[in-house]
Amino acid sequence: MTTLSKKNGGFWPKMVQDFFGSENPFTWEDKFWNIDQNIEVPSTNVLEDEQNFKLEIAAPGFEKGDFKIDIDEGVLTISAEKEHSSDETNDKYRKKEFSYSSISRSFRLPETVEQERIDAKYDNGILKVNLPKKEPSAPKNTKRIEIS
Repeated sequence: MTTLSKKNGGFWPKMVQDFFGSENPFTWEDKFWNIDQNIEVPSTNVLEDEQNFKLEIAAPGFEKGDFKIDIDEGVLTISAEKEHSSDETNDKYRKKEFSYSSISRSFRLPETVEQERIDAKYDNGILKVNLPKKEPSAPKNTKRIEIS
């Protein structure tokens, strides 16, 4: 967030510097064409109880089918992509607009999570991911061996 202060010559030079970059103001193509800079990291609540870990990810504006949830080498990655477009035609003009939004967030899973039972539900802009914990192993029966 840009601070409205007199530092660095005031608000407008700082805003131009933030927009174009301070190293060279004429190499701004990367600000627009680098896809990685357009991915947002959504806010997430991480909850734990005795049986589960739970993730609540804020993702308003998406639909259930926009999400991908993958597990690769113990890392859970949740991502979503959505394209918005509109096309308006009139006798005097034609207006066509589009935008693209995406989110992504990754979590390293603890060894106590039973990966085969992970499930997710999307409701009212919140993606809820349930990460069940593995059942605690039964205590080993102890046995004393008599020496003969």
